[in-house]
Amino acid sequence: MSLAAYCVICCRRIGTSTPPPKRDTYWREIRNIIKFTGSLLLGGSLFLTYEVLALKKSLTLDTQVVEREKMKSYIYLHTVSLDERENHGIVYQARKELHKAVRKVLTTSAKIFRNPFAAPFSTVDIEDHECAVWLLLRKSRSGDKTERLEAVQEMSETHHWHDYQYRIIAQACDPRVLIGLARSKESDLRFFLPPPPLPALKEDSSIEEELRQLLASLPQTELDECTQYFTSLALNESSQSLAAQKGGLWCFGGNGLPYAESFGEVPSATVEMFCLEAIVKHSEISTHCDKIKANGGLQLLQRLYQFHKDCPKVQRNIMRIIGNMALNEHLHSPIVRSGWVSIVAEAMKSHHIMKSSHAARILANLDRETVQEKYQDGVYVLHPQHRTSQPIKADVLFIHGLMGAAFKTWRQQDSEQVVIEKALEDEDRYTTCWPKTWLARDCPALRIISVEYDTTLSDWRARCPMERKSIAFRSDELLRKLRAAGVGDRPVIWISHSMGDSPALKALQDDFLEFAKDKNFQVLSFVETLPTYIGSMIKLHVVPVESADLGIGDLIPVDVNHLNICKPKKKDAFLYQRTLRFIREALAKDLEN
Repeated sequence: MSLAAYCVICCRRIGTSTPPPKRDTYWREIRNIIKFTGSLLLGGSLFLTYEVLALKKSLTLDTQVVEREKMKSYIYLHTVSLDERENHGIVYQARKELHKAVRKVLTTSAKIFRNPFAAPFSTVDIEDHECAVWLLLRKSRSGDKTERLEAVQEMSETHHWHDYQYRIIAQACDPRVLIGLARSKESDLRFFLPPPPLPALKEDSSIEEELRQLLASLPQTELDECTQYFTSLALNESSQSLAAQKGGLWCFGGNGLPYAESFGEVPSATVEMFCLEAIVKHSEISTHCDKIKANGGLQLLQRLYQFHKDCPKVQRNIMRIIGNMALNEHLHSPIVRSGWVSIVAEAMKSHHIMKSSHAARILANLDRETVQEKYQDGVYVLHPQHRTSQPIKADVLFIHGLMGAAFKTWRQQDSEQVVIEKALEDEDRYTTCWPKTWLARDCPALRIISVEYDTTLSDWRARCPMERKSIAFRSDELLRKLRAAGVGDRPVIWISHSMGDSPALKALQDDFLEFAKDKNFQVLSFVETLPTYIGSMIKLHVVPVESADLGIGDLIPVDVNHLNICKPKKKDAFLYQRTLRFIREALAKDLEN
């Protein structure tokens, strides 16, 4: 075994030099070493030579990081194992002393002969279990991308280190490694240092007020009319006048946020949500992202995120903003320095699928080592969310309908109360997003994407007095986002939930049929046979059988209502199993390869 497992040679700070020792001092050192090694090992010159050669060949670790660590305020205590087999016995002690002697020989010989080895390197007395940390750090800074990725993978799979060893990596690694660790499924959270302390709030100020000031500092250019309208409303209207408006706030992503009707002031969390919704739209513009960063937005949003730990809607909107900012590579460094990677790494491990998926989007946009695509607002990768060696053969896109959402539409069928109770339980028993939980396991070679978009029944544009966007405009916007995500580079399967007939949808259907027949698309349609209850008194058959018949592919009636036509009752239910079979059959050639 070479000496590489037990000691490491590290780099001295560049620019320092040590004059060669006097000749008699040098030979006296050598003589003492030879006496020691001669008494330790009979005929051991061959072993010593082997160890020296192995050391010089294998351990040339640049330790500028070590020198920098010495300047930090952290003090790391090297623990000693309590296992007697590791710390006692003549073999252990002999090897340890021999290693010290070898290092001394190398240092002295390098200095006396003016070897190039002596200029940048010096010795560090380090225990064998420390070598892996520094060697992995060195490997993670390699000019070879493959080596860097291997180093990050090895770090993420390490679970036996002491706390201080994880902290060494956390402080010494570069942003690429940190982001890679955050995107590695098995990474220990001790790799991530707590975010830096946040600046104090201004005197006589509040988070709500600073959020309004941030919004006011952003340009009003390049915004659509509805965003301008609601930005102005958020800034100019008082809390009391806002509360008087019926209908309340609406989210961009299709989830309503109704006001609590009262004659008093609107709760600050609601006002903050209103401002956040406007900032989300601003963050879709690169120059506005620069303004958010320049005006302390990264720190303010972090304060708001920590303050609203029990408010998932606020946290999700904040992560949408950070995810949009991460689309701009020149902002990656400020995002990392502000501590957001540590926050998002923790969110990635959340059992709440919506939270972990928002975090996954941020990290995918930050990870330029392994991800070429960029995921814009409303485009969420459900699988794979971590770095993986699994080749991706095809894409499956989930598109919700009117009043739908990227996650809630595709949950397992159940009542709202049961959803709340079971969301915290084992996802094998209940899932809040079956494409991520079931389909990802059954077809790991697929990239699964769920798309969220604005609909006039579910977003704030329903209350905007300005002209609403056409279906054609929204289609172009969605197409642009999907192309940025690399959709179209592989075979694609679309899974959508429709709300039925309308003149515009009928025209789209005719265009689709012509295109599908020309390209020989495979199509499978499910149609509900039960009416949907609207309130307690009204029941409506939203999509009758004759409306659902596209005239192409298979049409399968299912005894469910319109809301549950996309929500299988369980994994072995007909809805899911027939969908899975269609995917496997349609992509059979691609998945085989």
